[in-house]
Amino acid sequence: MLLLHFVPLLLFFHAVSSRPSRAKGPAHSRRKPSLPHVQRPTEVLPVVSRNGTQLPPYDYSYVFQQLIDHNNPSLGTFRQRYWHTYEFYESGGPIILFMPGETDADGYYDYLTNATINGQIAQKLNGATVILEHRFFGNSNPMPDLSVQSLRVHTVQQAIDDLVYFAQNVNLPMPGGDQLATGKAPWILTGGSYGGALVSYTMSDQPDVFYSGYASSAVVEATVDFWGYFEPIRQAMPANCSADIEAVIAHVDTVLTSNNTAQINTLKSTFGLQGLAHNDDFAAALQENFLSWQALQPNSGPGGDFYEFCDALEIKNGVSAGPSGWGLDNALQAWGNYWKSKYYSDICGDDDVETCLGTYDATNPFWSYDYLGQTDRAWNWLLCNEFGFYFDGAPANHPTVASRLVTPAWGERQCGYRFPGAFTSNITSSAAVEPVPDARGVNSAYKGWNTTTERLVFANGINDPWREATVAADGSTNIGSDMQPHLLSDGFHCSDLLVDQGEASAKVKSVQGTALTYFEKWHAEWTPSA
Repeated sequence: MLLLHFVPLLLFFHAVSSRPSRAKGPAHSRRKPSLPHVQRPTEVLPVVSRNGTQLPPYDYSYVFQQLIDHNNPSLGTFRQRYWHTYEFYESGGPIILFMPGETDADGYYDYLTNATINGQIAQKLNGATVILEHRFFGNSNPMPDLSVQSLRVHTVQQAIDDLVYFAQNVNLPMPGGDQLATGKAPWILTGGSYGGALVSYTMSDQPDVFYSGYASSAVVEATVDFWGYFEPIRQAMPANCSADIEAVIAHVDTVLTSNNTAQINTLKSTFGLQGLAHNDDFAAALQENFLSWQALQPNSGPGGDFYEFCDALEIKNGVSAGPSGWGLDNALQAWGNYWKSKYYSDICGDDDVETCLGTYDATNPFWSYDYLGQTDRAWNWLLCNEFGFYFDGAPANHPTVASRLVTPAWGERQCGYRFPGAFTSNITSSAAVEPVPDARGVNSAYKGWNTTTERLVFANGINDPWREATVAADGSTNIGSDMQPHLLSDGFHCSDLLVDQGEASAKVKSVQGTALTYFEKWHAEWTPSA
């Protein structure tokens, strides 16, 4: 029986009560590949097991004593939150474990329910569902702050080890819950986005723990120079909008590299950004218009922020441009007017332009505040050290909707501001020195695109802006197999995790149904460890 409760996702509220007021920082800090939320019904029903027992509500949280440092267990444990239900469970069924990733998991307990692929698997295979909060997010904090010293135990490997240690040691709050550790019961590890990457990484790193896995939009291939973020957007957006944006960005790059101060100031003034001192900050600001694409889903409809942006460029006097767009002159002025009339206030409010969009003030306290509850800071630590994922322009021989003035160095400089003293190098293109972030190390350790893990479903959407970090990327040569199915829909980011997106898209629904068929087959073949 489906029960959902409404609790909004809050990004900054879990700090200690004595924290200082939050300093204002750049609006265009790198974005997280966040999961979509379940649409919650207005009617709240009790959660009831199949034998009629009323169970705790989905939003009831439990605590697991997790190791602070898996490399040094003597440091003790911390309280790691999890959520759990066994409404569909019958003896012999699987345990479906889901980690939301880089967020406060309190907003994601709906992923216990059959409104998601997790609950669909549980309902079909008579399983129980569990949501585990990632260390350093929400209330699951091994350390009292987010200082550089504390974040030393905030790594991909520690997150993998958290999943393994939990599955091997948890006493689930259900009948017989102390007899359901891995080996005694089949565990299915699921996740989306970064959480999906953790599914692949964990099953590759410790292959005998989780029996099978489901990885949605899994960003498995760490990439420092992540110009590919904009490629699915460029390919899928209306052709006239893409044509005009490419023309504007080519003009922007020509002007910004001209060393002509008057032309540069005129260009910035077109967008109302004449107060922005650094050219790469200006170029990065123009990326903001594309980030709303990530919020799109098959059931989004035509009225979202991204399409409002394209309409501002392509509809003139009530007439929409043809496939080639209106051309540079109109597109430049229309884009600039959109910023000045609406968009700047949407993202910056009443902040001045340098406060909102500038990134060069290393003395801004925003960079150094290390109180708990800052999901952006915790996520950026992983980006700066391991993943990269710097959003920048495409190579010179490739069409681009993002300025080439924004390079990985733009992001790496900000890592130095956030985490002073944490890095020995900020080199990204040297044969002699490993780059920081160590994306190559991550891909080598956990196999990235080239994982050979079996009983692992990869599900992706062709319109996902993170697609180029997944096994569905244009550059990936891993086509999958019957033991590692690669399923592709017309969805967006993690669309296949939600049942309502399958109702909006037949291709997403097909991916969900195919995945359930695989899990049913694999579950029938499971035998307990000796």
